[in-house]
Amino acid sequence: MSGAEAPGRMDGHGPLWVVPHEVPAIVPLPSRSTEPRWVGVYRWAAVGGDLLAAMLGVSIALLTRFGYHVGPSYLVVSSLLPPAWVGVVALSKGYDPRYFGAGPDEFRSLMRSGVGLTAAVAMTSYVTKTEIARGFVILAIPVMVVSALLLRYALRKDLHRHRVRGRCMHRVLVVGRSGPAATLCEHLEKRPTDGFRVVATCRPRGDGHGHLQPDELDEPDILAAADRHAVDVVAISTDPELVGQSLRRLSWALEQRGIELIVSPGIIEVAGPRISVRPVAGLSLLHLERPSVSGGPHLMKAVFDRTVALGFIAVLSPLLIGLALAVKVSSPGPVLFRQQRIGRGGVEFTMLKFRSMYSDAEQRLGDLYALSDGNGVIFKMRDDPRMTPLGRWIRRFSLDELPQLFNVLRGDMSLVGPRPPLAEEVALYAADDSRRMLVKPGMTGLWQVSGRSDLSWDESVRLDLRYVDNWSMTLDLLILWKTVRAVAYGAGAY
Repeated sequence: MSGAEAPGRMDGHGPLWVVPHEVPAIVPLPSRSTEPRWVGVYRWAAVGGDLLAAMLGVSIALLTRFGYHVGPSYLVVSSLLPPAWVGVVALSKGYDPRYFGAGPDEFRSLMRSGVGLTAAVAMTSYVTKTEIARGFVILAIPVMVVSALLLRYALRKDLHRHRVRGRCMHRVLVVGRSGPAATLCEHLEKRPTDGFRVVATCRPRGDGHGHLQPDELDEPDILAAADRHAVDVVAISTDPELVGQSLRRLSWALEQRGIELIVSPGIIEVAGPRISVRPVAGLSLLHLERPSVSGGPHLMKAVFDRTVALGFIAVLSPLLIGLALAVKVSSPGPVLFRQQRIGRGGVEFTMLKFRSMYSDAEQRLGDLYALSDGNGVIFKMRDDPRMTPLGRWIRRFSLDELPQLFNVLRGDMSLVGPRPPLAEEVALYAADDSRRMLVKPGMTGLWQVSGRSDLSWDESVRLDLRYVDNWSMTLDLLILWKTVRAVAYGAGAY
């Protein structure tokens, strides 16, 4: 929870104990009758960006397909496509404030819109018997989608910069008992780029105060607290008191005030695609899908991994040869460093790297353990004297890991996955930690784009388990995209 807690006080006459959070003065209270100003600015900027992307796609398609000799029918089609694109994005919830600046849904809506617009153009052409060149459509819409994604990404990064400074935030009232409410507060404010600022917490009077028995959470008191603190969102932590008809009435009352209601189910580290709500006998039941660890999706992942690895090896072969020669010339010893690691299902394999240390590095390791900068389990040292000058440079940009492309090609590793552990690390695993070995280890992963060697052991394990539980091809592509930036900056690489 951010800010200092003020002394608790009773809110009205009810049993809720309200703890206001300190809010910076730069954040104005939003009007209760209208949405925050930044939402409107972001929406209009998104609409403008989508129109610009549509005009760019249409222009490139016209010039490429027809040059400067464009028929009147294509001028009409070209003038209709931009507003049609904006309309399709709106139908796909691309301008829904709930998705502004947080999560992948904003980008998914644009990709769905591209598919929908292609289908709409094809159907319109068939029904009206209008001849539209396939080359025009095949070029215009993909350029439109890619341009819109890039512009929306730039808009989102600008919103994130404002949120880091404390602007453009959703004011949140957290309701629940002390433990769950504190946990929810911590998670909501962990990343300011998600846009949540907790301005007050409400818990039953007596909860956590010695011998007093906690009272029930009361709807009128929650509404009074929401009005007093002018919140945009009421977040309910896991609580047996606020279920069924009580929660339903609360949602109705908040709807009349224009306040959003979110409910934490108490399930952590599970991504949205695995969670669905299914109506059964008048109840909305939360269904948790089993994580995908085998079958068709993993066959697709294996094909993708090996195809991309083979392509990278072909394209980077001059660099691989150059680095091999540089390692050989810079210091005596083998070009490749081979180390036994534990793969999927506990199977041992030989991981390849370009040698970045002197050949006697293993013999000198015992003298340096006391100077480790690692996380208590993995030995890491920022200024390791065993490292060669060339090795220090290739580690800075993770070039020493390029030979692992051959591990991917052989099927020992994946492009994206948990960090490949040593046998002595596996020996320290708790019962839950062994889930890391349900999938192949990866050249990169959540640990790579979240701090690398700067992470603690617990953080590394948590990120690996999150990946295993929420794996998808979309997540893999996102991690590969973020890896490029992580490698360029070299954060946590030593």
